[in-house]
Amino acid sequence: METFSPPALHALLVDALSGCGFSAPHAQALAKQTVWAELMGQPSVGVSHVFDYTDGVAEGRLDPQAEPIISQPAPCLIAVDAQGGLPQTGFDAAFERLVDGAQSLGLALFSQKNATLCGPLGSFCYRLAERGLVAMAATNGSPLMAGSGTKTPVFCTNPLALAAPRAQSAPLLIDQSSSATAFVNIRKAAEEGRALEPGLALDADGQPTQDASAALAGMLLPFGGGRGSNLALMVEILAAGLSGARWSHEAPSMFAGDRCPGTGLFVLAIRPDLVDPNFADTLAEQSRVLRQDKGLYLPGERKAAARQRLEQDGIRLDETSLRRLQAMAGQAT
Repeated sequence: METFSPPALHALLVDALSGCGFSAPHAQALAKQTVWAELMGQPSVGVSHVFDYTDGVAEGRLDPQAEPIISQPAPCLIAVDAQGGLPQTGFDAAFERLVDGAQSLGLALFSQKNATLCGPLGSFCYRLAERGLVAMAATNGSPLMAGSGTKTPVFCTNPLALAAPRAQSAPLLIDQSSSATAFVNIRKAAEEGRALEPGLALDADGQPTQDASAALAGMLLPFGGGRGSNLALMVEILAAGLSGARWSHEAPSMFAGDRCPGTGLFVLAIRPDLVDPNFADTLAEQSRVLRQDKGLYLPGERKAAARQRLEQDGIRLDETSLRRLQAMAGQAT
């Protein structure tokens, strides 16, 4: 294992991605999100996830030079066509406009289509919360999950995220999929030869399975049965229906083949102090009461603690990932 400061890891990632053909905006956007994921204690969507993107370039389902087309059909609405590239790049390009819109109008909407997988969805919301905004995000992808009553995959894991600013504290962050577990957890279990818990997946024949490899060939299940399926459909409407992106059941694979999944991203930013000038203070106090007095586990607390620790101690990379990044960057090992 080797330890990197966040800026050093960011620089290595930019060099590695540039070496794989990513344009400067794409390399910067993906490196920024990847470092964020590592700092938040989410390595499954950190450096290891970068190789899903570089494989996508090598196999032709991701254009590393795509230039997003940004339009503003209304003062509060930013529409982006990612042109088969990274969703992070279009969001970065529109970020300040989105913040300005929410600050001046009270709320603003970012809607993107024709992109590949978006990594940790919470990162989009978190950045806006750091600017004092309440943010909600939704995204879809290629079909990985059964819907209510189906024995074939019709939805992606279709996550929904929300972040909100708190006074004298890190933003509150909620980021969860519509599936009973994340796809990366199934993939990791298959790589390690571990059995799954019951109720997470079906095999290719639509039968319940605890075999992670069989689940990869089959499909995930929504959490809570019909309720999770309903949430996945809500996400589909927000991410694909509003943007004009492909719906999940129409999307090519995010991990195989030479076609971009062309899926969507929805991000809503709201300026809370226009409604309640004391919003950030109130949320901070309510968080304290719920955590200390009521014993409630607040989502995102461990991520915030991990970020504080890793910003000081550095981010550790395993040797295999490090050597692969160095090779991509053309560095001597």
